[in-house]
Amino acid sequence: MDGDNKELSAIGQALAILGDRWVLLILQRAFLRRIRTFAGWRDELGTSESVLAARLKELVGHGIFELAAYRDGRTRYEYRLTARGLGLWSLLVAIHSWERDWADRAHLPPLMHDLCGDEAQPYLACGACRKPMSARDTRTEQGPLASFERVGLPRRHRRTVRPEARPDMIGYCPDSMEILGDRWSTTLLAAAFLGTRRFVDFQSRLGIAPSVLTDRLRRFVELGVFASGGDGSYRLTDKGLAFFEVFAFLVDWAQRELPAPAGSALTITHRPCGAELEPVLLCTACGEPLARREVRFALLPSVEHGH
Repeated sequence: MDGDNKELSAIGQALAILGDRWVLLILQRAFLRRIRTFAGWRDELGTSESVLAARLKELVGHGIFELAAYRDGRTRYEYRLTARGLGLWSLLVAIHSWERDWADRAHLPPLMHDLCGDEAQPYLACGACRKPMSARDTRTEQGPLASFERVGLPRRHRRTVRPEARPDMIGYCPDSMEILGDRWSTTLLAAAFLGTRRFVDFQSRLGIAPSVLTDRLRRFVELGVFASGGDGSYRLTDKGLAFFEVFAFLVDWAQRELPAPAGSALTITHRPCGAELEPVLLCTACGEPLARREVRFALLPSVEHGH
């Protein structure tokens, strides 16, 4: 773990690790296509070797991948997901579900639930009472040291330029990449879930430059994630509120897996049952929790064997 990140809350660390387009695509391909080698990601994603090497080094450093040797005529190395890395599965499925429902990607490969044999169409539920839940059903309390203001420091990567090319069938779409593929954007949405509404409050809470904040707010309005009010406020739309499913799994993973100072946690409570949030994904068809080993994406043959 980087020394600078030790001062951040667990959520701040998670945003610093995952708020990057290439990191998300590397993880997505590791789960969906079971890619484990440098050459496999290079050929699949078309990124430069220097960018890929830097991201993989970081993911190993954060304990999400581990290097493992294997023999293929000579000793080679592959990147295997650790237990910490495997814990990101629900987060990536939640991104897929949000894109299916809100980002005009009805033709995404369906997620099949082997337990019941139907398409899962997962939805967020409370692990305690198993009832469907949304951002409106929760109450959030911040610890005295819970802060996002230093998430942008140090700046590890340049912001990824928005791609002009149409995304492939299993690549994340521009909407989710605008939210998750940049640390400031992800942090801005997290602050909105915690009740921040006005420009000056976003700026003071996040320690973000006015020009950067103006740009991210404009993009979120264009995406339909925020709606701007006549009083200068910015409120989450239904599309933005639906992204809480992703946020819930990010918070859960971060606070389980990443060490952080005492008093820096968020406590999210499911108000109808009073339990602290333990997010689960349930299958729409059978109502049972979705386990990683019991689901699979039904990729089309053309997608499985090439673009």
